[in-house]
Amino acid sequence: MTLPTQRLGRSGLNITRLGFGAWAIGGGGWYFGWGPQDDADSLAAMRRAIDLGINWIDTAAAYGLGHSEELVGRLLRELPANERPYVFTKCGVVYEGRDPMGPPLRSLRPESVRKECEASLRRLGVECIDLYQFHWPDQTGAAMEDSWATMVKLVEEGKVRAAGVSNFTVELLNRCETTRHVDSLQPPFSLINRAVGNEEIAWCEQHQTGAICYSPMQSGLLTDSFTAARMSTLASDDWRRRSPEFNEPNLSRNLALRDSLRPIAKRHNTSVSSVALAWVLAWPGVTGAIVGARNPKQVEGWIDAAGVQLSTQDVDEISAALRKTEAGRGPVTPEEISQERAS
Repeated sequence: MTLPTQRLGRSGLNITRLGFGAWAIGGGGWYFGWGPQDDADSLAAMRRAIDLGINWIDTAAAYGLGHSEELVGRLLRELPANERPYVFTKCGVVYEGRDPMGPPLRSLRPESVRKECEASLRRLGVECIDLYQFHWPDQTGAAMEDSWATMVKLVEEGKVRAAGVSNFTVELLNRCETTRHVDSLQPPFSLINRAVGNEEIAWCEQHQTGAICYSPMQSGLLTDSFTAARMSTLASDDWRRRSPEFNEPNLSRNLALRDSLRPIAKRHNTSVSSVALAWVLAWPGVTGAIVGARNPKQVEGWIDAAGVQLSTQDVDEISAALRKTEAGRGPVTPEEISQERAS
């Protein structure tokens, strides 16, 4: 299968518009874990994604306390060099000396950034990380300029090819940009979580920075099979049990929004998941979407999203459903942002 690609900002990386998200394959036993996960299923899911044309995997040191990166490294070793996907990973969420079931420390201290990079290179078994990203803004008091300068050094040393950030505000993006161009931003963006549609994605478009959006299906809520009853079956250490979007009153609104996508999915002969992804990909300034899967079947449920072209009627129906259900937050359409700014 040939998937459409797009340049990731000015990085020189040409990526498929869908990428494999390796958060859930980190498994359980940590604060943002997804409960037990079978490694064989994880590897099979990544292989299937690559077989179907995806050319990048997004992981992080924090996912499973390094386990996700280790699995990606195992996959890379199985593949011929010319078939290996780009590998994107992240630093800045630190558990050392902390209870893994408690909140981590968000540290971008220069020495921590470098230490994490070296550890990720070892787990992945690579000499250079294709895209290295700050996972979250720092909460230790480290100056962003010093943290970003360390990232620049890692690029200069050949340990990192492209440098990006995740969950950053426009103010932080501007501070980084004064030292070195930000190759990418990884924000949360979905039909439910639309907040970054206001400013951050527009900033990326204006600065030729790639925008690769995570949780575009809202961590499973915008899939065909999720139900309210499913909440009771989630593992005790699944972080979604704590998420406001997975609990009332938001849950009912979110599932009503999901149900409103079914007629559109039927018209396109595709899944609800693919419609939700197509909406994200259609937003101006979005380069790609990071989509997780815990087994090959889940990959097959959304892989066609990159080829789904929503019509004006589809978009209007989705906008009406967003207003009717009052699900989530943020702008409903890009035009809505323009109208607000004009007024």
